[in-house]
Amino acid sequence: MKVLIIGSGGREHAIAWSVSKSKRVDKIYCAPGNGGIAEIAECVNISAMEFNKLADFAQENNIDLTIIGMDDPLVGGIVDVFEERGLRVFGPRKNAAIIEGSKKFSKDLMKKYDIPTCNYETFNSPEEALLYLENANFPIVLKADGLALGKGVLICNNLQEAEAGVATIMLDRQFGEAGDTIVIEDFMTGREASVLCFCDGTNIKPMTSAQDHKRAKDGDEGLNTGGMGTFSPSPFYTDEIKKFCEEKIYKPTMDAMKAEGRDFVGILFVGLMMTEEGPRVLEYNARFGDPEAQVVLPRMKNDIIDVIDACIDGKLDEIELEFEDNAAVCVILASAGYPEHYDKGKLIKGLENFKGKDGYYVFHAGTKKTDEGIVTNGGRVLGITAKGSDLKEARKNAYEAVSWVDFENKYMRNDIGKAIDDIK
Repeated sequence: MKVLIIGSGGREHAIAWSVSKSKRVDKIYCAPGNGGIAEIAECVNISAMEFNKLADFAQENNIDLTIIGMDDPLVGGIVDVFEERGLRVFGPRKNAAIIEGSKKFSKDLMKKYDIPTCNYETFNSPEEALLYLENANFPIVLKADGLALGKGVLICNNLQEAEAGVATIMLDRQFGEAGDTIVIEDFMTGREASVLCFCDGTNIKPMTSAQDHKRAKDGDEGLNTGGMGTFSPSPFYTDEIKKFCEEKIYKPTMDAMKAEGRDFVGILFVGLMMTEEGPRVLEYNARFGDPEAQVVLPRMKNDIIDVIDACIDGKLDEIELEFEDNAAVCVILASAGYPEHYDKGKLIKGLENFKGKDGYYVFHAGTKKTDEGIVTNGGRVLGITAKGSDLKEARKNAYEAVSWVDFENKYMRNDIGKAIDDIK
């Protein structure tokens, strides 16, 4: 069969790698793809937001399955366009992808259906938001309502910071239309975990857990990013917590979306905070996490095509997800200055060092193929993933592997998986 993957980042590279392992797949295309994806798929120069052009390509090339990797096209309704053309596609429709596209929607959904999360308020005007903050407890969390590349979240320690945050989101329009509405949430403390789930509209199957590191600098300092590294599984996501989440969060979310006439078929990403009062939902996403996919998919034993087919056909209950009894750690190599200003076009050396190294992976995020070789083409450049028998060995292997590649202005966090040291 022929498979088309929509996207250009490390997540899409991990999906393409996973798809390439399927015996059922003869040919992979990726639009627009990147320098690393080009080694296992034919890259197509069509933007992820050119829905009709992508659907035309899928029809003209007899694509059997299209997998949507990115959030923007999902929220924009690409699945609806493909389905209207009679094309087989994996991802939630526009009316279901709103669970990521609007934080107000997702918070209101949780409130209506009693899914555990923190207290919150939403505002459409900066004046009302500022008035509310005058009597708020700090620290407090400000979120742009719409998509903001994982960066539209501000943690404010006092009123002065919060006022500046409202200005950033609603007046300076740093996140564009995403800041038309602002969500102000209570600050939660505890261990974080991310759980990606396959969904068929009725059934939901959680994958193995992971933990992301959002801040740009060591010690969780600096600005929020799309993610600087991950590890899987989370040792703090216990069997007891998993059972609670399945009963109180995952299935109730599926049921809530169905009750609202928004059947969710695709990948539901659930960001969790394990508070003293129990697990709470931090956020929902409507697709694989990035870089969570880079540690979860290498550990999955199932043929990803079989699982995706079951989701589309409403037969997920017939699938038993299986994961290796090991661990994986991903360290993001970024361009210095990310997530603000950074240079592109720097030649990447040493990629060949990963060839034939079992348990080591280099997932391209922001790269481009040129006549000179593979060059940097984004803030997050590469995701270096390594497996190990346990988390500490996987982390050791990942940090060993980051030295195998180099480029000018290479930057990374040196403390990915620091929570691993807290394991008793």
